[in-house]
Amino acid sequence: MKYTQTTLNKLEDILGESSYVVRYERGTFQSGWCLLEERKVVVLNKFLQIEGRINTLLEIIPQLNIAFDKLTHESQKLYEAVVKKAEISIE
Repeated sequence: MKYTQTTLNKLEDILGESSYVVRYERGTFQSGWCLLEERKVVVLNKFLQIEGRINTLLEIIPQLNIAFDKLTHESQKLYEAVVKKAEISIE
């Protein structure tokens, strides 16, 4: 996966299409992110570079309840790839 702004935008789209809000804030996040489940808000450390933001979203997305049927076809394909990559790294 390429670490570009386009890739970051596509990952953010997966969250947006599932009613999650992605915010970039300043804070002392242990792992660079914070998840507010009840409000469907993902907060990332705003000081992360693009590579760090992408890696963080790749870590978070498989843990969320993503509404697969609400995703566009392009987002569905990317989501499946992200989940598959997460499963491989767990094994």
